[in-house]
Amino acid sequence: MIKILVADPLAAEGMKRIQETKGIQADVKTGLKEDELAAVVGEYDGMIIRSGVKITAKVLASPGKLRVIARAGVGVDNVDLQAATKAGILVMNTPDANTISTAEQTMALMLALSRHVPKADAHVREKKWERKAFTGKQLAGKTLGIIGLGRVGSAVARRALSFDMKVIAYDPFFSGETALDGQVVLCHTRDEVFANADYLTLHTKLSDETRQMINKDNIAK
Repeated sequence: MIKILVADPLAAEGMKRIQETKGIQADVKTGLKEDELAAVVGEYDGMIIRSGVKITAKVLASPGKLRVIARAGVGVDNVDLQAATKAGILVMNTPDANTISTAEQTMALMLALSRHVPKADAHVREKKWERKAFTGKQLAGKTLGIIGLGRVGSAVARRALSFDMKVIAYDPFFSGETALDGQVVLCHTRDEVFANADYLTLHTKLSDETRQMINKDNIAK
């Protein structure tokens, strides 16, 4: 019997599939503090997490039979990869699981901001109808700046292009002048994106380099 610790809340559909799989015992223990997690982690063959729980070196100090940590999400920022590697634990993620939903949410937020949807909705609910006060702006013809042109960033770019937006991007792992068959102009620095974008969207992992990327100086550009 393979024992799995589910340390973060999962969707009911996902839990059902796990629980219906023969040979697997899944124990849901969410909200555990670092010491509590460290005390039980060695009893399990695998662990499923999302973004809530932090898998620190202390949690993995006595890993027992734990061999796999699966993150139901894109990044693995909440896992101490060095400690996991030292303990012989494989860390996996699901990079494509929420790509489309994240890209669609990005477009939804841009549209909502451009068309003053939240304010207009509240206004109408107050039984008012001052339409001119909520005249919006169209996305067509505007420049979208994307920092990070990975799976999600590329998905956002394709959707923005279908709205007739101009798309510029910065990604240190991309070379050349353009991406996505010449449809996205690649900038050589992030500052170039900050200075030329009407809208800005970030799709990077959290690191020392990207932390607090949006600050007073960059907004001023």
